[in-house]
Amino acid sequence: MPRVRANGVELEVVVDGEGGEPLLLIMGIGAQLIWWPDELVERLVDAGFEVIRFDNRDVGRSQSLDELGVPPALRWLPLSLLGRPLPQAPYTLWDMADDTAALVEAMGHDRAHVVGVSMGGMIAQCLALRHPERVASTTLLMTASGARRHAVGDPRAIKALLAPAPQTPDEAAEATVRLYGAIGSPGFPLEEEVLRRKARLAFERGRNPKGFLRQFGAILATEDRTPLLRRLEGTPVSVVHGAADPLIPVRAGKQLARAIPGARLVVNEGQGHSLPTPLLPGITEVIRETAGG
Repeated sequence: MPRVRANGVELEVVVDGEGGEPLLLIMGIGAQLIWWPDELVERLVDAGFEVIRFDNRDVGRSQSLDELGVPPALRWLPLSLLGRPLPQAPYTLWDMADDTAALVEAMGHDRAHVVGVSMGGMIAQCLALRHPERVASTTLLMTASGARRHAVGDPRAIKALLAPAPQTPDEAAEATVRLYGAIGSPGFPLEEEVLRRKARLAFERGRNPKGFLRQFGAILATEDRTPLLRRLEGTPVSVVHGAADPLIPVRAGKQLARAIPGARLVVNEGQGHSLPTPLLPGITEVIRETAGG
C-alpha cells in the first residue's frame, strides 16, 4: 500500500490479514518491516490479527529526515553509559512513539495490540505511556527500560551492531550474516540464506546509514523509563527475552518486567538477539495470550 502520513512523517506500511484484530509490529534500530519473520506474520494472521508492519522514520521506504542533521551518536555512547547529560538529539523515542500513535489512527483504528522488538520495544513503552488510549496490549521482545546499568551488552555485540555500513547488496548480505553470528541465538541454527536474502532486499528497498545514527541518538537521548512504567499497571504486558542475548542482556528484560506491575516474563533458553524459527510458535502464543485471545 502507499505511504501513510503520521505525525508529519511519511511511513511505508504493509497490512496482512485485513479485517482482523489490529496488531502493530514495531521494528528495531535500522531494521525494515521485512525483518519480521514471514512465519510469525502468517501465524499472527492465522490467530485472527490484522498485522500492521511499517518502516520507522529514517529507515527503508519511509521518510528520511536528513534535514535534522546527524548526531555524533558514537561519541555520545560512553557519555550515556556514564549517565552524563547529552546534547539535544534530532528526535527521541517519544517522537517515534508519536509516529506510531498517529499511524494507528491513520489506519482507521482507535487502538491496537502492540509488539515491539529491541528499539521497537522501547518505542512501544513510550507509546503505552504517552498514548494509552491507543494501546490494547503490549508485548515487548528482547528490549530494555532505558536503565543503562542493566542494558549494557557485550562490547563485541555492540561493535558488530555499529560496523561500517555496506556499500553493495552482496556486502550487505555478508555483513548481516556476520552481525547475527555475533548477536544471534547460539541455541539455534543461523539461518544464513534467509539473512542474505532479506539483507539484499533491504539494501534495495533503501539504505540509510545517517538514519541509523539518528535512531541510535534517539535511544541514547531518551531517559530511563523505569520510574514511569508503574503507570502501566492494569495494562496487559508481556516481556520476552533470550537467556543468551549478548546485545541487550537478559537482566535488562528481567528488570523491565519487574518495573511493570503485573507484567508476564518469558525467558527463552538459547535465544540471543534474534527471532529463530523454532521459537515463533511460542512467541505467537505469548502475543495471542497477552492480547486476551
